Amino acid sequence: MADAGTSIFSKLTHIADREVADFGGLAELIEGTREPFVVRGLVADWPLVRAGLESAAKAREHLLAHARAMPFTVAIGPPGHGGRMFYADDMQMNFREGTGKLADIFGGFERYEGEDNPPTAYVPSVDMNRYFNGLTEANPSPVAQHKPRESIWIGTPTRIAAHNDFPDNLACCAVGRRRFTLFPPEQFENLYLGPIDNTPAGRAVSMVDFHQPDFAAHPRFEAALETALTTELEPGDAVFIPSMWWHHVEGLAPFNVLVNYWWRETPKWLGQPQDALNHAILAIRDLPPEDRAIWKQMFDHYVFEHGPNVTEHIPEGKRGVLDPLTPEAANRIRSFLLRALNQ
Repeated sequence: MADAGTSIFSKLTHIADREVADFGGLAELIEGTREPFVVRGLVADWPLVRAGLESAAKAREHLLAHARAMPFTVAIGPPGHGGRMFYADDMQMNFREGTGKLADIFGGFERYEGEDNPPTAYVPSVDMNRYFNGLTEANPSPVAQHKPRESIWIGTPTRIAAHNDFPDNLACCAVGRRRFTLFPPEQFENLYLGPIDNTPAGRAVSMVDFHQPDFAAHPRFEAALETALTTELEPGDAVFIPSMWWHHVEGLAPFNVLVNYWWRETPKWLGQPQDALNHAILAIRDLPPEDRAIWKQMFDHYVFEHGPNVTEHIPEGKRGVLDPLTPEAANRIRSFLLRALNQ
């Protein structure tokens, strides 16, 4: 196991900083790259950022001024938890979840603020438009043209294990400090992923403790680190994380607020690739090897290569779902799958 006092982060390559004059310049950067980048001060003018620079209490006041009267979910770890939202030894979560009014949750934040070993408190992925009134208008989206899903994350110091997301992602540090460590999509084998159906937050996560990596147990992680990129965000900074890039995220300050924007360029009526993976595990993974080899060829033929030889021998207008998908064709596939799975 690596020495706990030796940080892997100091040895990693930094994510490139890019400059933009305005949100329009950001759109041009995103359009032209599939690589991550950082923009310093992108949302420095947000009232939430300015409030947080005054104090954590001022930031909470700003959020409470917009919060709707509805229960918020909070994840709680006991004193000594260390902020790592992860598995316990029995592969259950090492935190518990509760609900409450945001004012009451913030009261817990304030109660332990300044203590040496406070409990972990984490309000994860809150839909800003559903749970707040006017917060998005007061702190406008830098990527509004994409009509993204807008989420806010609020917490004490936390460590979120490396995971990936299907949509593109712009993450804006509003209050506190955040450290992001990113890996290219193809590094999944070297990150030692945990279960895909029992996860801390819906996505498979790396089982490696980045603060104390055990290279004897996870030797391929050294290869992953050769590709890793890292950055620390101050209030107002943002990082663009392209689709499927793995990211390990840490809240470094006593009080941290992050705003995420997720969007997909593909139509919303298309299916989720993760659902296809789960179905393939159900239907194909445990077949005899010779059968799996045939299905692999068929997946390559129909899905991954999808050359003209798939359909050129079928009359036009009679190719069914082999034609380019439409919303109507997608609905037919979805209905067929539901009937098949329910048999």
